[in-house]
Amino acid sequence: MKTRDRILECALQLFNQKGEPNVSTLEIANELGISPGNLYYHFHGKEPLILGLFERFQAELAPLLAPPEDVQLDVEDYWLFLHLIVERLAHYRFLFQDLSNLASRVPKLERGIRQWLNSLKRALAELLARLQADGLLQSDTQALGQLVEQITLTLLFSLDYQRIMGREGESRLVVYQVMMLAAPHLANEARFAAEHLAQRYLED
Repeated sequence: MKTRDRILECALQLFNQKGEPNVSTLEIANELGISPGNLYYHFHGKEPLILGLFERFQAELAPLLAPPEDVQLDVEDYWLFLHLIVERLAHYRFLFQDLSNLASRVPKLERGIRQWLNSLKRALAELLARLQADGLLQSDTQALGQLVEQITLTLLFSLDYQRIMGREGESRLVVYQVMMLAAPHLANEARFAAEHLAQRYLED
């Protein structure tokens, strides 16, 4: 693995464990066993490190947020899509532990997060529209718009909420919460299947 990638991996691990404000570039260099100058050669401070990790986060989620329009999805595929998004959010959870503060300190990140959120909401709206077109979802446009907002908020903040409540953030609980948000909008058979699968996430 290249030194730049090793630095990013180490920074991600430490940011997730301790919180980004509590980790210095010197600590990252010491953890890797490299000189501070070597780290500075690749990243001139913490801000480029944060932006580098955010770029990786975006790249890993990009295929999920822009699926081919002509792809045929089974009902289970929608929940797999959700599961994969939650996994990526958990893997980069430091970004969302104090999002407003972090974004205010790194203006480029604030712009990037806003653009990413718009992409996420568009992807969620398109998937809900597909469910509606297939007769699996029954709700009006205003209610679906509000559902997209509720799902987005849950995805962003549920892991951190668990941490504040003294629990270890678990991806499966986030998936469960989002599925139960969507369930009341689903047609009978699809709702039963979603609730059954959500319960399995809760029990695993």
